Amino acid sequence: MDFNGFKEADFKVFQIDGLEPRMEALKSTIRPKLEALGFHFAPTLSTLVGDELFHHVAKHARRTINPPKDTWVAFANSKRGYKQLPHFQIGLWETHVFIWFAMIYEAPNKKEFGQKLKQKVEEIQDIIPTHFVWSDDHTKPEAKSLDQEGLVTLFDRVINVKKAEVLCGLNIPKAEAIDMGEKEWINLIDDTFKKLIPLYEIAKLNSNK
Repeated sequence: MDFNGFKEADFKVFQIDGLEPRMEALKSTIRPKLEALGFHFAPTLSTLVGDELFHHVAKHARRTINPPKDTWVAFANSKRGYKQLPHFQIGLWETHVFIWFAMIYEAPNKKEFGQKLKQKVEEIQDIIPTHFVWSDDHTKPEAKSLDQEGLVTLFDRVINVKKAEVLCGLNIPKAEAIDMGEKEWINLIDDTFKKLIPLYEIAKLNSNK
């Protein structure tokens, strides 16, 4: 496996000015690690969720001016793409690494998923660890822990606001991430994904209706 953890150089990629220079650094520095994580975790996740999941490393192909501020590998049950499906992600911002479950705004059944989450809010609060963080926008680095009232507010936004999203998981600050070795990362990602499976199952049940 061609992955030995994340280094200072990986995070510095997002300080490089200009689309082409940053993309070149991203392709040579971070992308091979994301590909390695993709190949490693796709079979693991497939076993955990009972679907065949495929990994998709972000290509940032639509960008013509602004360089990417983050990058990731996503896992979904389609070879063609992941944005319209419930999926898992591993990725980086300049400040941290993230390990997510995600249902973003492109998903056609996002509203119904939000309704199901709201119905199960007490169950979700019991299942998802309190130190996990939530976000309603994958394009912003901020995320925070939520109590039951905060979860209801988030799920209401997902139901009523077209651009609202559901992301849940862990953010690992850069300083902590740099100190972690390969084995620590594999164990942490594996454990995090296992704890996020209930959200995927709720989304999967909803998408099968």
